[in-house]
Amino acid sequence: MMKIIQIGLEWFPEGGGGLDRYYYDCCQCLPQADIKVTGLLAGSEKVIQDSNRLVTAFASPKDSLIQRWLKMSRVFHQTLSANQYDLVVSHFALYTFPILNQLHNIPLVTHFHGPWALESDVETPKPVAIWVKKQIEKAVYRRSSQFIVLSQTFRDILHQEYQVPLAKIQIIPGGVDVDRFNINLSPVEARSQLDWHPDRPIIFCIRRLAKRMGLENLITAMAQIRDRYPDILLYIAGKGALADSLQTQIIELDLTNNVKLLGYIPDEQLPLCYRAANFSVVPTVVLEGFGLIVVESLAAGTPVLGTPIGGIPEILRPFSADLVFEGYQPEQLARGIMEALSGDRILPDSQACLDYVQANYNWHEIAQQIKLVYQSALN
Repeated sequence: MMKIIQIGLEWFPEGGGGLDRYYYDCCQCLPQADIKVTGLLAGSEKVIQDSNRLVTAFASPKDSLIQRWLKMSRVFHQTLSANQYDLVVSHFALYTFPILNQLHNIPLVTHFHGPWALESDVETPKPVAIWVKKQIEKAVYRRSSQFIVLSQTFRDILHQEYQVPLAKIQIIPGGVDVDRFNINLSPVEARSQLDWHPDRPIIFCIRRLAKRMGLENLITAMAQIRDRYPDILLYIAGKGALADSLQTQIIELDLTNNVKLLGYIPDEQLPLCYRAANFSVVPTVVLEGFGLIVVESLAAGTPVLGTPIGGIPEILRPFSADLVFEGYQPEQLARGIMEALSGDRILPDSQACLDYVQANYNWHEIAQQIKLVYQSALN
């Protein structure tokens, strides 16, 4: 059995991002591929119990960066001293950087979840901080022997921005626990449990409330959609820095009856939210490496309309070209959504969505593909 240390960011659902969800699923599914996982990340004291003692929180995310680095270095040293490991796997360069000098002859594989520095530049441009982040990323990537990316888009970014040879980069899409999302409820029953309106057409969008997610464009589009479909209702789930400005935009556009910010949605409610909607929308404007929420919605039997950004069309176009917007501008979003509501844009039915995910994104197969990359790093 291969023994690995997985270095993550935060434990799902303490951290709600796609990286955290993917890391969580790796810890659940890789043991089924005969891989023994030990995890290290930033989190609360509950992590070790919640993970069945597979994952240890080396520090709190609220600690200073220097404290987190020092604690990570110490806990990693203790972990290496207690057991022999075949491989170290990085999901986040910031927490891998302080242990590079301890790796010695242990191979390092990196799951590239996105260009940390470039994403920061989009959301909070601070040139010095962005330069430092990129140097940290480059140091970790220079030490890595193999890379796993979620899409062709991120393979290209890793190669072009960080000069990683293409031969070292393997594309393996994200997976989804189909059984978790394929709940045995009708949309009407799901709406009843959520106390959502039983009859109005409902669109669901779950995103971190940040600039590159395109939520401002989606809300602007809703003003045009509302004029033609007065009963339309958009639920936006998630938390983030834009919450107040998005609410102000909703009020200024007189959309308080048509757009609702739900805030943080508990993980157990997410399948209900997908199932209750007529369809989901992913309005990203830049740097979408995969879009785990796309396959989650499909696994719940709910079609998804997404912008042609990053990995989104890589998922959707092979299934149905009608699921991809022409662009991410408000007019393009409005046109695509109204075509879906009118039937001019054909959306796949629930069973077709489920079948597509089952055939292409189930975690059993994904785990086997990841295992092959890990094995290649040992040779």
